[in-house]
Amino acid sequence: MAYETLTYALADGVATITLNRPERLNALNPKLVEELIAALGAAGADPDVRAVIMTGAGRGFCAGADIAPSKDGPLAGSATKRPDPGPGMDRLFNPLIRTVRRLQKPVIGAINGVAAGGGAGLAMACDIILAARSARFDQAFVRIALVPDMGCTWFLPRLVGEGKAKALAMLGEPVMAEDAERMGMVWKVYDDAALMDEARKLAAKLAAGPTSTYAAIKRAYEQSAANSLDQQLDAERDLQRRCASSEDHIEGVTAFREKRAPKFAGR
Repeated sequence: MAYETLTYALADGVATITLNRPERLNALNPKLVEELIAALGAAGADPDVRAVIMTGAGRGFCAGADIAPSKDGPLAGSATKRPDPGPGMDRLFNPLIRTVRRLQKPVIGAINGVAAGGGAGLAMACDIILAARSARFDQAFVRIALVPDMGCTWFLPRLVGEGKAKALAMLGEPVMAEDAERMGMVWKVYDDAALMDEARKLAAKLAAGPTSTYAAIKRAYEQSAANSLDQQLDAERDLQRRCASSEDHIEGVTAFREKRAPKFAGR
């Protein structure tokens, strides 16, 4: 499929999806959201894809929703006309976050600059977040009198705690990469020039791993957000039974007994 607002590259089991509207700091317009959903769906359906990297072209990862051109759009308003972002959220932004979270393969966010507003939500939706030293995470919604969306109110308190999450949302203060690492928002921070090399190394490691087990891990943590301990213990049992019947589990145990590195097939 040809894309207009992103690039999609597949090499060595890793699909790299690059948001490609650098002149707008990769702000999310309808076309980009639609193409992101399509690209993630393609990666999920392709058996040759074992891991995904999501990053941005140019100086930023994603500046959030592109509201500048929306003079007559859903966020436009006046004294007599109030905007309604609900349909756009239902049709575009919420499906995008659900697509990232439900992808049955690990998603690495390589955050190469600003991740603001919904761009911060898109970053936090990734399974493992790497950040360039120049990156920053910005809950910018309050500056235009909006509540955080694209999952920010779900992701952020789970990563940094409710107190810090509410302060960041209410004050709108940006968090620089190294502070984000200390707070638990990102896994690791790298010099800007090294970010993509490190993301590719990590993706290669994941691509050689037990893909179906990664999917089960994602499912387990997703369920844990709403489950009681008893419910989660049952969920772990069910997921463990499924993993134990996989080819990769048999290979892992065999390799352990033979004192060699496992060769996982991803199934």
